[in-house]
Amino acid sequence: MSADSLGGYQGAYSQADSVGLAVLDTDTRYVFADPAYCRIAGEEPEGLAGSPVSWGARPRVGSTLLMTKVLTDGASRTQVTALSRCTWHRLTIHGGVVGLLGVIVEIAPPSAGGLQAAPSYLSLAETGEGIGTTLDAETTCLEVVNYLSPGLADAAAVDLLPISPLTTGDLGKEELRGVYRAAVSGRDELLVHSSADSFADAVPISVRAMRAGRPVLEEGRLAMPLIADDGAIGAVLVARTHGRFSQDDVRSVQAVSARAAIAIEHARLYEQAQRTAFKLQRALLTDPGLPHPNLEVATRYLPSGSGSLVGGDWFETVRLHFGRTLLVMGDVMGHGVEAAVDMNSYRSTLREVAANDLPPHRVLRQLDNAISEAVTRRPATCLLVRVDPARGMGSFSSAGHLPPAVFSREGTAELIGVPVGPPLGTGLGGYEIISRSLEPGDTLMLFTDGLVERRGEDIDASLARLADVHAAPGCTVDELVDVVLDELDAEHAEDDVAVMAARIRRRPVMDHH
Repeated sequence: MSADSLGGYQGAYSQADSVGLAVLDTDTRYVFADPAYCRIAGEEPEGLAGSPVSWGARPRVGSTLLMTKVLTDGASRTQVTALSRCTWHRLTIHGGVVGLLGVIVEIAPPSAGGLQAAPSYLSLAETGEGIGTTLDAETTCLEVVNYLSPGLADAAAVDLLPISPLTTGDLGKEELRGVYRAAVSGRDELLVHSSADSFADAVPISVRAMRAGRPVLEEGRLAMPLIADDGAIGAVLVARTHGRFSQDDVRSVQAVSARAAIAIEHARLYEQAQRTAFKLQRALLTDPGLPHPNLEVATRYLPSGSGSLVGGDWFETVRLHFGRTLLVMGDVMGHGVEAAVDMNSYRSTLREVAANDLPPHRVLRQLDNAISEAVTRRPATCLLVRVDPARGMGSFSSAGHLPPAVFSREGTAELIGVPVGPPLGTGLGGYEIISRSLEPGDTLMLFTDGLVERRGEDIDASLARLADVHAAPGCTVDELVDVVLDELDAEHAEDDVAVMAARIRRRPVMDHH
């Protein structure tokens, strides 16, 4: 389960009350909205947050035309108001469009003690709407300087502290050495003293603005502090070759700086949360259960892009009675800390249910019931394969997941047509089981959609590319996984990739002589 060009989720922020999440169907009607979204968007929270009685209502944030365009072309779009920024992303499952994901961020002007935010008479919605369009601090800084120069000034820069926000007067020599220039536009020589020996000496006006928590004016130069919830995180610096900055100029820079400070702080919180999520998920994925020794298993996990948006992909192996092993591949909807936490919860529940040695379709049924009872849990797809080495059999059951593949000893691939039931968390049940024999040397391969799905490509074509992969006869399980990842260019996948391959070990031939 994936979303095109995901911009982020509520779980990615440590300040969950300032960002909200909503899901719409293809008719742009609510399927889900959390309390933070309801508050920021001005929706009635009763019966809306996670409750089906709200299904059918249309959102107040974002126009129907804008949402229809997102559904049509898959390009995410953002609507900015004086108090919020809501971005809509197209949601797809197995290549089919199923709805929209809305992420709303509160952008009310901050205030920290004596540190003053932008004055109320200058609307943030009217100033620099192109600032803070992404959850990337570097991009936001570039948007700020490009907005201010060459329009309002001959040069503009953003200086940032790489540490926690500082309250008024706290910026000393040690902190000063950490100040760095994040972005600059125009004639940067106007922004520094020509006699400066170091960057720390070159930006005294920025430092004074950060220390004081208010604008500082010099001849032809103006420094405006960037104020987050807890204090200064940097400063915006502008300069002119001729003339002074008027009061209107100061107000404009103040409004831009207030908007930028919120965006930069959100980006930093987002990056920090994603690093935490990444470490959490990697820790969880490095601790799967051990299969029986009669099964060779190889696993891989590749985060998409830089890995800053960690998903809910997971895998597991569970030992059963009589030498059998249950192979598990799952994919929780969304990214971030909450997706990783839900993933761990589902895996723990699965271990408990599988310990009863139920057939795969009954395991899925119990998982579905458990997840659907918790309204805060995210839906997930899941594929189970019970491998019986003694009989050379595999039993398969799927909850909305892509089919597995079997590679023969000769290296050719075949997709297994497993009946697909609803994703976990719907409470609908209806899972089926099929069985097939596993020939000597056969290798099962389970994977998440990131391995095969590509933007704008039909899912059948995506799966056909996997079926066309040909590995060298007699290759090891690890070598086979590497071949598949390389052939499908998984390193540049648009979503996280999780793969698990398993092969029944050959029994050693006893020499009776």
